[in-house]
Order: sequence, then C-alpha cells, then structure tokens
Amino acid sequence: MKITVIGTGYVGLVSGVCLSDFGHEVTCVDKAVGKIEALNRGVVPIYEPGLDVVMARNVAAGRLSFTTDLAAAVDGAEAVFIAVGTPTRRGDGHADVSYVFAAAEEVARALTGYAVIVTKSTVPVGTNRRIEEIVRAASPDASFDVASNPEFLREGAAVDDFMRPDRVVVGVESARAKAVMADIYKPLFLRDFPIVYTDLESAEMIKYASNAFLATRISFINEIAALCERTGADVKAVARGMGLDGRIGNKYLHAGPGYGGSCFPKDTSALARIGQDFGAPQHIVEAVITVNDGVKRRMIDKVTDLCDGSVRGKTIVVLGVTFKPNTDDMREAPSLTIVPALIGAGATVRVIDPQGRKEGEALLPGVEWMYDPYVAAESADCILVLTEWNEFRALDLSRLAGVMAKARMADLRNIYSEAEAVAAGFVAYTSVGR
Repeated sequence: MKITVIGTGYVGLVSGVCLSDFGHEVTCVDKAVGKIEALNRGVVPIYEPGLDVVMARNVAAGRLSFTTDLAAAVDGAEAVFIAVGTPTRRGDGHADVSYVFAAAEEVARALTGYAVIVTKSTVPVGTNRRIEEIVRAASPDASFDVASNPEFLREGAAVDDFMRPDRVVVGVESARAKAVMADIYKPLFLRDFPIVYTDLESAEMIKYASNAFLATRISFINEIAALCERTGADVKAVARGMGLDGRIGNKYLHAGPGYGGSCFPKDTSALARIGQDFGAPQHIVEAVITVNDGVKRRMIDKVTDLCDGSVRGKTIVVLGVTFKPNTDDMREAPSLTIVPALIGAGATVRVIDPQGRKEGEALLPGVEWMYDPYVAAESADCILVLTEWNEFRALDLSRLAGVMAKARMADLRNIYSEAEAVAAGFVAYTSVGR
C-alpha cells in the first residue's frame, strides 16, 4: 500500500518508519528542508533506540523515502497520515490544532484519487469531523474518508510499542475506510494484537483519557510519597503492595519529581479545557495538574533542605535532565523547573546527561555540561539524581563521595538506598517517599 505521512517529528517519523517495515511504500513529508536533507543522508533527528536501524533497512529496501513535496507524496496515496504537532495553545490550555487543519487543507488540494485521511496527531474531540469539513470545502469533488488513529508510543520504547502494541485504536465510520485501515495494520492483526474499531469521537477520547489516567497514577503516588515521608512509610514498599493487586497493577507507580514530556502535560491540560467547554469539568484531571506542579516545587525544597537550608555558593551535580531515560526529549522535563530554581538561588550547576545536551544547552542556560560523573563531582556539595538513566544506576558511590567537598545526595528517582549511600561515605541522603 502507498502511504504518506505528513510530519517527521517524533510520532510521524516513528510511524512512517515502522509502517514501511510492515512492507508498505511510505513517503514522509516535512516543510523543514534541513530535516528532510538530514533524513535523506540517513541522519535521524531524534534519539530513539533502534529507530536508525529500522529506518536504514527500509530506505535500502526502497520502501521509505523523505521529501518536502507534499503534492507529489500524496499523489496516488491510499492513506495519508497527519502527524503534525498539537502543542498547548498559549493563554487557554487548549491543544493548538492549526497545524493539523493546515495540513488537511493541503492534502485536500493534492488528492488525485480515493484516500483515507488518518489523524495520528493527538487532537480534541470533534477535530476529525472538522477535518472532514475542511477537506470537503477545499476540494468538493475529492473522494476520501477520515479516520482517527491515535498513537500510544512511549519515548525510549517507541519502535517496540509500534511493532508490539497493547492495542491499535481506529476511529472510522465507512466500510471502505475500515478496509484500508485493516490492510495497513494486517501484520499486527495476524499476530493477534488487538485492533479496536470505534467512532471518531471515541477514538479521540481514548487517547486523552488514557494519558490522563496514567498521569493521575503518577500524581497519586507522588502524593502518597509525601505522606510516607511524614509517617515513616516507604513508598516503594507501598507501591509494590498496591501493584500486586490485579485490579491496580504496578505501572506508573514510581514516585519521583513529577511527570513531563510531550504528552502528559499538554494532554491533561487539553482534557481539562475540553471538559470545561462541554460543561463536564474534569475535576480529577485538574487536581492532577495542580499536584504535579507542586511536586516539582517540593523537590526544590528537598535539595535546599539537604544543603543546610541554602544552595547559595554550593556546587550541585545534576544527573539527567531529559524527562525520562532513553530519549533526548526535554519538553516539560522536571529539570526545566528545578535546575533554573537552583541557579536562581545561587547554586553552581554541573549537568551530565547521555542525550540531553542537544536540546538542553538552549533550555538550561548557565549550567556547565560535563561527561564524567566522577570529574563533575570533584569539590561538589551535592549530587542530584533527576533522570534514571542506566548509566547512573551503578555508580561507584564511594568514589563519588571521596571527591566531593561534602558528600550529599538528593536521589529523586529512588535508584539507591540511604544505607548504600551512608556506607559509601555520604553524610546526607534524601529520596522521595522514604
């Protein structure tokens, strides 16, 4: 099948590459000339484990190509995926769907035959109906259907998530469009991965409801963590005891400095606004947003308290600034709140992150980027663990403590224990919920 994917950001690129690996002929389109030139040289603009290998394999096989020419890419396509960004709109918290609508209008003018226009971007309820109106107005004689096919990709595990999904959600309302979508995802169907067909609105809502629920679990366990600190309980033991209940499960019950990334912050904000617009306020989601903001501020207080009430004049080594490991994504990362606050309070901050520097240099001015944690720790006053990269899970704590001016650790991902830290020579240690 000939497929066009518009947008080579995180979702578009992963989707296009993986669809080509299913055997489809895929053309990825983007207006950014530099990005397309880089992709045609084999350079992947994002860090996502395994993506470069799959991309190279399918380019070599002739199934995957990249272009800035949308009209040529859409010509003859049986499915056109729209995978452009829907960032939070300034001022009101809504998702900005202007890029989606602009893409839909361009697609309408480029259609040469029947195609399913598939929305891969995360969009508010009702957006796909509006896309249908836009395409019909721009090209009254066009032959097309609209489908909603939200993504559920975890950064750092996106290729595996696409190839082995928990489910594929397809909002579609014509037999012809359903047949096209079934053909696209036939390789998954044949391996018994669930494909859920719904109406357009339900597909749109599934995406928001799923992300909001996961964000809720994170905020819930972070509130429990704060209570554990006051009562003497251990949040890791609490989470394990909860998670063994089959009705609850153990996913997203890890206490830490709050959620970030490209999805949870904007999607919870958008769902809260959708609820307000439809007269069905999402009080739980609104509380989740408030709790998450408060968690980040609480982490700043933890570091300050660990440093005897003030970080002024102190050197702090930050391990990890991306919002999660195995990605270079800095969007809404807790570090973007915590690190500037420490610098603003007078601290000198040294940062180590395996992939974060590319984006982080512009987002975290005033920090010193380093590569070796033991060199960074020399004469430092505190080690701050913000992202649980594997590289940070088995450090020689005795070696770190031995070169620090005062060996203190704020372990905001709970990857070590107080006993380990004290045994290694740390004089002060704090974590989350323990």
